[in-house]
Amino acid sequence: MAGIVPTPVLTGPSPIDEPRRDSAVRLTLRSTLGELVLGSATAALVSLLLQFAVSRFTIVEPSFAPEALAAASSAVVLLVLFALLAFGHRRSPRWLRLLGSWVALSSLSTLALALPLQSTRFYYGGSSVDNGFRMQYMTRMASTAGLADMNYAETAPYYPAGWFWLGGRFANLIGWEGWAAYKPYALAWVAVTTVLAFTVWSVVVRRRLALLAAVVTGLSGMLHGIEEPYAWPSAALLPPVAVLCWHALRREQRAPRWTLACIGGFVGFAAITYTLHFAFAVLMVLIMAMIIGVSKVHRGAPAGATARVLFLRLLPIGLVSLVIALIVWLPYLWSTGFLLNNPRSAAQHYLPEDSAFLPVPMLDSTVFGVLCLAGFAWLLLRCTRSEVAAAMLSIVVAVYGWFLLSTLALLAKSTLLAFRLNVILDVTLAAAGVFGLLELIGYLRRTLDARHAARIGLLAGSLGLLGAVAINQNALSDTLKDSTEAAYSDYYPTGTNAVGGTDTAEDGAWLDDEMRAIAELTGKPPQENIVLSTDYTLMSFAPYWGFQQETPHYANPLADYDGRAEEIASWTEATNPEDLLHRLDSSPFPAPNVFVLRNSPSAQDAEQPEVGGDYEEVLALQLKEDAFPQQPNVRDYDVYFDPAAFASPEFVKRQIGPYSVIVRR
Repeated sequence: MAGIVPTPVLTGPSPIDEPRRDSAVRLTLRSTLGELVLGSATAALVSLLLQFAVSRFTIVEPSFAPEALAAASSAVVLLVLFALLAFGHRRSPRWLRLLGSWVALSSLSTLALALPLQSTRFYYGGSSVDNGFRMQYMTRMASTAGLADMNYAETAPYYPAGWFWLGGRFANLIGWEGWAAYKPYALAWVAVTTVLAFTVWSVVVRRRLALLAAVVTGLSGMLHGIEEPYAWPSAALLPPVAVLCWHALRREQRAPRWTLACIGGFVGFAAITYTLHFAFAVLMVLIMAMIIGVSKVHRGAPAGATARVLFLRLLPIGLVSLVIALIVWLPYLWSTGFLLNNPRSAAQHYLPEDSAFLPVPMLDSTVFGVLCLAGFAWLLLRCTRSEVAAAMLSIVVAVYGWFLLSTLALLAKSTLLAFRLNVILDVTLAAAGVFGLLELIGYLRRTLDARHAARIGLLAGSLGLLGAVAINQNALSDTLKDSTEAAYSDYYPTGTNAVGGTDTAEDGAWLDDEMRAIAELTGKPPQENIVLSTDYTLMSFAPYWGFQQETPHYANPLADYDGRAEEIASWTEATNPEDLLHRLDSSPFPAPNVFVLRNSPSAQDAEQPEVGGDYEEVLALQLKEDAFPQQPNVRDYDVYFDPAAFASPEFVKRQIGPYSVIVRR
């Protein structure tokens, strides 16, 4: 154990861990909070201004011009950052250096990501697959000032609403609909996260190292992270917070309360934004406490006194995180009797290829892979002498442990969604790679002839700049390519896409007509309608309440997805309006007043078509069921309504392309 955990006394100066005064941090509470607030505000403002400027461009897609501009502009920002790091950064006032760092970091993230999206209103991924649910949540939060489920009426929210609730307020502030505000809000958060990473790293390492760590954090996010902008902040900030936590738990002197409270604040932030990262952060803090406690007892410290000290340090972390978590989670906890009556969720029923195999980013044949390999080597070599390396190595070990636990969870017919932690592993190894390479450079400069020191520094800086440019360009040309294409090809609620396409063979081309028909036939605002729709994209663009979620994996367990599917199946058995109305009125769930169904031949005619024959038309609704552990993890199937069941003055119907919009009066 002594070989794994650093000894209480630091062994001497190093480029990463240098002896410091009796303080758990390098910044005071006042400085830290001030920089977090002012840095975030600066990053958000810079990002929004740059996005506005980028939106003025009129580059017609498809074209590589946006990518060329993104690569060139971000390369210029990287050049400025590396130049400032190499020359004269100490010659200017501290406030100017900070402001320059904030502006440069936020500009790097925004220019690299906003330019490829310059002529689309969608974020990376468009409105497809998971982005449809994210936009649905933003649209919901923009329509209400309180907490609400993204889909189901009168149901406490299950997925953390913190990031989306703030996004709803942003949408209200600029006067946009939730789905439209998603892109600028997400891009601003990516920029803010990079600046926050700089500030939090500044708490535990020197400024120049913190700036480099923030740069590599932003680049790592472009490869893996920014497509889930609500989860990216907790992933990006976890490594420096882990270092702070490790130091606060292991120090012999009393740990400052504000340090512990800030750690608890981060854990609470993860709880209200991304549940998986919250669970991982809690586990990591507990594992750190156990390792440190066992190490101290092994060195002769009393077990009881050690446990008491660690408990008193964990207590404020837990209390602060609990208070923050309850802001979002209290409605759900109350509805489930504080989890005593918690229904089973299908959210963890997902096993993609990334979860089936252990991640080894350090073996990728890319510049980023080399950086991760350098970080992995540095963690192993320095973990007994550097608390930074020890804390970051604990993250790596915890990630691999989570993968193994996720595999064991298959025995219980579930997973722990281990692939979602790949982004944490990547950003941790990348930051460690920066620290390791800097130590290597310092060693070479001290060891070799002094005449070569300047050349070594110049070579290292040049290679570092080229590596950063290469990682950035790889993200633009490869990693984000498919997501960028989806942002241009997916349809807006106007029935067109970013390139002006309107193909009536595509379902998205009918969105505008569908939404207009619902508004005209109901005479109600969207949030007063409960919709049962086979076109689930509708739910992303207007705050309709859905009778059923598109997939069980995004369904609120309180809503009883399987029970609702059975209820829908029972409605399809109705052959006349009286029977259907009775079934709707006696439903245990709030019944829909709007049906959006696809005009289709009957199931039998569809399976056995007759050339030139007459078909009996029915109204089809697509549903999904959990197919875990198969991949894909859902199975599509159709149920069919008899059109005769809606042949009543109680219903009004309108044909919209391939759909029938039916409204109950």
